[in-house]
Amino acid sequence: MNATLPGDDRGDFARALARLTTAHRGDDLCGPFVGAAAVSGAAISTLGEPLGSQTVCASSPVAARIDEIQIDLGEGPCWQALRTRLPVLEPDLQRGGTGWPGAREALRALDIGSLYAFPLFVGDLNVGSVDLYSDESRPLSQRAIDDVTVLAAVASRHLLRHALDDLDNDEHGIAEGPYSRREMHQASGMIAAQLSIGVDDALLVLRGRAFSSGLSVGEVAREVVARRLDFSL
Repeated sequence: MNATLPGDDRGDFARALARLTTAHRGDDLCGPFVGAAAVSGAAISTLGEPLGSQTVCASSPVAARIDEIQIDLGEGPCWQALRTRLPVLEPDLQRGGTGWPGAREALRALDIGSLYAFPLFVGDLNVGSVDLYSDESRPLSQRAIDDVTVLAAVASRHLLRHALDDLDNDEHGIAEGPYSRREMHQASGMIAAQLSIGVDDALLVLRGRAFSSGLSVGEVAREVVARRLDFSL
């Protein structure tokens, strides 16, 4: 292991801060976190109200899957970080830990060593979370934790500002992108109509089918929207 811990290079932090501070719509928000914390990958997501739950960016397929698992199951370090507004640090994901058992089992299957989640919020308004992972099991240095906390505050304002711009343009929340979960919301509405239940309960039904079938919520949602899966039958 290198003697220098992640986050000790101040140049990396300065460059990351500059990239986020000057970011425009469509710019990569995940890359600065990867560089500043010297991790294997990062994902940023909005969570819950008012912006909805979806991945905004992911630096790798593994990072995207980390986010997808937690959003699908409605539990995991990203939700814990946002709820407590404190970083959730798992330096050895494969050992120990009793929280979020469903997500933990699925995340361990990705064969990653460490996972860290930082909350995104502006004032009293919750925005989402940034997840960082490392292929190897190792802690983040305190300097890296402090740096990521600063970067998270900048990213929070960026996401909220663009979400509000979208609302002003009669759109809803974060604009469409490669990680959009619009199909999930469409499927929840269809299931609610099929079973005469509320949308929140329909989402639970959708998640339950995904969990029991070993598919992602997105995959099951696509089947519902395409009318290949009807829960009323």
